[in-house]
Amino acid sequence: MRLTQLSEAFIRSAAYERRFLAKNSWDFAMVAWIPLATVLLIWWIFSQTQITNLPIGVIDQDNSPVANTAVRYLEASPDITVRQLYRSPAAAEAAILQRDIYAVVIIPEDFSRNILSNKPAPLILQVNAQYGTHSGIIQKSVQSVAATLSAGVEIQRLVKQGMAPSQAAIAYSPISIQRISLFNAATDYQQFLASTVIPALLHILAMVIGATTIGRELRDKRIGHWYAFIDTGRPDLTALIDSEALSTLDNKQTRSDDPETSTSLKKNKQVSIAVLIFGLLGKYFWPMLAYSIWSALALWLATPQQTVALASMVVTYIGLILLMMLSFWLGAIFTLNSFSLRMGLSATGFISAPSYAFAGVTFPYIAISDSAQHWSNILPLTHYLKLHIAQLQMHAPVAISLPIIYGLTLATLIAMGLTAVLSKRALARPERWGAR
Repeated sequence: MRLTQLSEAFIRSAAYERRFLAKNSWDFAMVAWIPLATVLLIWWIFSQTQITNLPIGVIDQDNSPVANTAVRYLEASPDITVRQLYRSPAAAEAAILQRDIYAVVIIPEDFSRNILSNKPAPLILQVNAQYGTHSGIIQKSVQSVAATLSAGVEIQRLVKQGMAPSQAAIAYSPISIQRISLFNAATDYQQFLASTVIPALLHILAMVIGATTIGRELRDKRIGHWYAFIDTGRPDLTALIDSEALSTLDNKQTRSDDPETSTSLKKNKQVSIAVLIFGLLGKYFWPMLAYSIWSALALWLATPQQTVALASMVVTYIGLILLMMLSFWLGAIFTLNSFSLRMGLSATGFISAPSYAFAGVTFPYIAISDSAQHWSNILPLTHYLKLHIAQLQMHAPVAISLPIIYGLTLATLIAMGLTAVLSKRALARPERWGAR
């Protein structure tokens, strides 16, 4: 009998939420269209998997054959392209400020003469370091061009002295680096950024839904009616369509002389935690179902060009689902704790929006301060992205990521229980309902 009551609470709450979503297009969009558009948009933005043809400028003050060779080498580099030859530093600086180019290479007027005289002949690179990724790629490419030119000049000098070309190449650079990229060897930015940015954005949206789904019941003074409906099936709020009808009912039933309200408040003092838990599961059933689909889509997009073990995919998917569920409960906790939807949304934004910056994906985790590391360890997104990168990008054994699964599971269960406790507290304090 008890199990039947709990299942009925779940079904009633899910039906209550389904009817609400059917009549409120914005809330439905937050569950369906906005996360879908987010996933597809981010993947489209990073559809060009590698950064190529970053525009740079050149100021050739030497106009010699060697300088022309340097310009051709710069143009031939796959990562950069020579957008224009400038005649003055002022024109190049204006182009950088307008973001027509991200760097300018200056070939000094004594460039070829210094080479022939065995003197230092530097290429001057002025790069807009405000854009860290652009700057790093441009510096690497220009350095490669400079090294190639230097090697050609030095090898020609040694060959003229009678040394064999193969010996000259070894003599010029006896020590070389053999670089082996262990993970993401193709420097695929879809794999590096897009596959991790999408879960971060879904995490933000899920926390917002978690806050608004229960927060609107507090704001509209309907949380008591919602609980009465899932517990007993009365009043039949699912038949109410528009907010004006709900507001009229709220005003009617919150009068002190209304016997139905008095009875409802007495019941609220004996709220069942079990009924609340199943009612909350029903209330968040549709968002959980939708976000499980968007999570599967995100992981499917993240692994089309690489072979990933089925166990790794399953573990990553479970971890992402747990992250979404935990996000829902955290959003609800912040709202219920403050009795204010506005405060709940502010808290979710404060915590979830910058969480990607602390996750150690774009900025090394070991390089941030100790206090920032403590904050990073508290954020659930940090732990999920560790699992995500380990399983989908590094192909690590599943056993390495199991502790993260256990931790996310425990955190989700605790958050769900705390949401039920805070809901019971909210039901016992109807004077706090209605706060924005």
